[in-house]
Amino acid sequence: MTLSLDIESLKTRYAEGALTPSDVVREVHDRIAAADSKIWIALVPLERSLEIAAKLEKTGPNASQPLWGIPFAVKDNIDVAGVPTTAGCPDFSYTPGASAHVVDLLVKSGAIPIGKTNLDQFATGLVGTRSPYGVPRNALSPDHVPGGSSSGSAVAVAAGLASFSLGTDTAGSGRIPAAFNNLVGLKPTRGWFSARGVVPACRSLDCVSVFGLTVSDVSAVSQVIGDFDPGDAFARKQPETSSPVSPTRRVFAVPREDQLEFFGDHESAAAFSEAIEKMKSLGWQELRVDFSVFADAAKLLYEGPWVAERYAAIRSFIEQSPDSLHPVTRAIIEPAIHASAVACFEASYRLAELKRKSEAIWAVADCLITPTSGTMYTIEEVENEPIKLNSNLGIYTNFMNLLDLCAIAVPAGKTSKGLPFGITIAAPAFADQAIAVLADDFHRIDGEAMLGATLTTVASTPPLAVAAPAICELAVCGAHLKGLPLHHQLEQLGATFVEATQTAASYRLFALPGTQPAKPGMIRDAKGNGAAIEIEVYALSAGAFGRFVHAIPAPLGITKIELADGRWISGFACEASAITPDTEEVTACGGWRAYLNARSGVPGVRPA
Repeated sequence: MTLSLDIESLKTRYAEGALTPSDVVREVHDRIAAADSKIWIALVPLERSLEIAAKLEKTGPNASQPLWGIPFAVKDNIDVAGVPTTAGCPDFSYTPGASAHVVDLLVKSGAIPIGKTNLDQFATGLVGTRSPYGVPRNALSPDHVPGGSSSGSAVAVAAGLASFSLGTDTAGSGRIPAAFNNLVGLKPTRGWFSARGVVPACRSLDCVSVFGLTVSDVSAVSQVIGDFDPGDAFARKQPETSSPVSPTRRVFAVPREDQLEFFGDHESAAAFSEAIEKMKSLGWQELRVDFSVFADAAKLLYEGPWVAERYAAIRSFIEQSPDSLHPVTRAIIEPAIHASAVACFEASYRLAELKRKSEAIWAVADCLITPTSGTMYTIEEVENEPIKLNSNLGIYTNFMNLLDLCAIAVPAGKTSKGLPFGITIAAPAFADQAIAVLADDFHRIDGEAMLGATLTTVASTPPLAVAAPAICELAVCGAHLKGLPLHHQLEQLGATFVEATQTAASYRLFALPGTQPAKPGMIRDAKGNGAAIEIEVYALSAGAFGRFVHAIPAPLGITKIELADGRWISGFACEASAITPDTEEVTACGGWRAYLNARSGVPGVRPA
């Protein structure tokens, strides 16, 4: 039986004593020797990999090294100590003395670096054909492009030469190759994974991406490298409560039919329609939305001044050695020197407008689902029209980082012609775990589907195991409501809005005198004199909930309150002793916001 390199399979074999990391390293090198040489730009010497494996074998599998003995590949714009970094340009080559932060974390976790993979030069391209090191053969259809820019990283995993690989994704470089090679490709929230030690493309937008055979595999890698790096100026801390997929809504947005573009590829169009039906079979509701806000943002990446960032990234090199660049890469980057500061500001204003418009979609949908690519071109087709066809591949990917979204590309079967097809699930920043859960459910609908170009089926691998975070629900009724003076305290703690609802009809609301900002006191009335009070419910991590409660001033506090639907959750209450005969009762207004509106004379609102 052929050895599967998916992470859980290797862990099982290691635990049984049936395999050692040295065995895996030798097997991987044997496979590489028999495979397409254009996948790799440089290999970590076999002796060095075996030394790493031998050190691991002395300690054995352990909880402190969750990726113990797992072989991985690295895109050649990400530093691995002692191995040249070329970014797909031989004249640019340098040998780093230290590894990129993410590589260092992986090695410390027990993973074994195998080598540096081919790419579209300077990570500029979605096709995988813009490299002086040749075109890595697509693992499923050699006549078709492998996708880029992380071409070698995707093919290495799909061909069974590594358990996972690192790529980068600024405009789709971690998703397009995943779709074209039947893989899962994670483009994380921008800044979640450190980009220190990565040759930049557009530094403000770049993401390190992960390729794997399953969602479980890319999630396992994410848990290791999702570590805040203060040494990366663009790194961001993950909130304690990341945005969950709404358990009550379960709505996915899809571009309107007239806005979907498949470039005449009816096979891919049919595959996408089938994917939508599969999503609905999971109990999700489809919502067609206006895709123009995303399409307009996508155009800004290459038609706007962000191309100037690519120039800035390699400015000294391109000015000193312009002839060293691939002709197509040079044709894209070099004209950006003429981008003006005025154009940059104008584009940033336009992007802000589009981002604000996109918020309307997230108000009604949990995620957006698109084809990862509308079609798949042959190498010959791309050589004949290298720029236009490359642009076509980016219409569903180019907007993601500009609009601060996270995304995961997942296989969605094959077209009737046997070509791989994939969808992308996207959501606002830091919803990475939520969309991973959905992606895994979707990937497992067809359990007999193969992983990459291997003989391993989806059903033979374990589903994504997600440890449910300790989440506390909190009902607020006063100054912490949306738009009111203390709401920022919830935002700072990473609280996530759950719902607007009411209490049971057994509460009374009072305007507490002398409070700044103005606050209400809510008390339960057991004598039948109460009413339903408008509240908002938020989700917080256990730690954030504790800090919030600790800061609440007397006479307010947190107790269990009854909601209109009969649930009891934690919420604000007031000490009865704080309510005197002179305290203004505002119960009749039905809520604190309504009372404030009435007091300020908002039309149509009567005072208590």
